[in-house]
Formats: sequence, C-alpha cells, structure tokens
Amino acid sequence: MTGTWQQPRPMVWLMASLLAIGLWQVWEGSWMYAKAGLAQLLLQRAWSRSLEGYAKPKPWPWADTWPVARLQMPRLSVDLIVLAGAHGRTLAFGPSHVSSSALPGQQGTMMLVGHRDTHFQFLKDLQPGDRLEIVGTDGTIRRYKVTEQQVMDSRQGNIATSDEREELILVTCFPFDAITTGGPLRYVVRAELRETPFKEAAAKPDA
Repeated sequence: MTGTWQQPRPMVWLMASLLAIGLWQVWEGSWMYAKAGLAQLLLQRAWSRSLEGYAKPKPWPWADTWPVARLQMPRLSVDLIVLAGAHGRTLAFGPSHVSSSALPGQQGTMMLVGHRDTHFQFLKDLQPGDRLEIVGTDGTIRRYKVTEQQVMDSRQGNIATSDEREELILVTCFPFDAITTGGPLRYVVRAELRETPFKEAAAKPDA
C-alpha cells in the first residue's frame, strides 16, 4: 500500500517563516506610506491655524512639533508642510526644519531634511533651474532657484551654510534606491532666493 507523501516538517516551517517575513515587510512599508499621507492631512489643518495667527499649533494633541513653513515645487506637484525639529519621530510625518538654521524671513541658510523614500523622494527628479517655493507662517512666499545638486559624505565634514544671504538647502539620504536605511552619503540640493518675497492676493468674493 502506497502512503501519501508529506513534505518534511522543517521545510514547512521554513516556508511559513519566509511567508510571514515577506508579509511583515509589505505591511511595514505600506504603513509607512499611509502614515506619511495621513500626517500631511492633519498637518494641513495645523498649517491653516498657523496662518490664522495661532502660535505653534499642534497637529495632534501629543505632538511635540508644529508647522513652520510650507514647501512647494510646482513642476512636480509637490506640496508639503514642514515641521519644527529634525528628529526621527518628526521625519516620519514630513520634511523637517533644522533648528540651528534660519526660518522663513530670517537672514541666512534655511535647511530642511526629509526621508529619501517618502517626502523627499522628489529630489531625485529636480533639475538645475527648477523653482522651489517656501511659504512662511505669515503667508509670505519666497521663490528659490535650484543652483547646485551634489552627493556628500557626512563623515568628511558639514554642509556649508551662510549667515548673510537667504538660501535654501534640502538634504536626504543617498542613494535613493538603497535597500537598507542610514549610511553616510547625503544628497544635497542648494537653492538661492531669486524673487522678492510677496503674499498671494486674497481671492475676491463673488459679485
């Protein structure tokens, strides 16, 4: 009598473990993108309160950060709320402002950092001469022109900044398609202020 062949138990456990690991990685990646998107919706509400004059409005009750600016890149349809404090817990929700750098309207370099696989993924598609816009919490718009893009090794020195001219620096990890996180390489985009700051005219009510 011929019995039914069964797959060795160790092989079954191995296949189940690999499947579980794969599902976990898919869920973790999907959750990161969902969290980033949901956070931007909540941050939009906090940003509106900033424009209304509220000081440091929290996007959610337990948040230890708040909107300090809005970053826009028209050509690539980028519109992101920038958060105070370049900490790991803050970067999970949006691009973040380095506290030692200038804020919109202040003289000097404004430096923003973000994750290469979420909010700052668009940096790989920037081109020399592209326009970036920073909106301050007072509603003032500043337009910058991309002048430099380079890869730097964080072990070999700091990113040069200025105390005299208004400029914008965006930083993310490199390469963009790296499988593992971290690493010493940084992708740095430098942009110079090219237009006099202005405020958008308020929409006129319908007659």
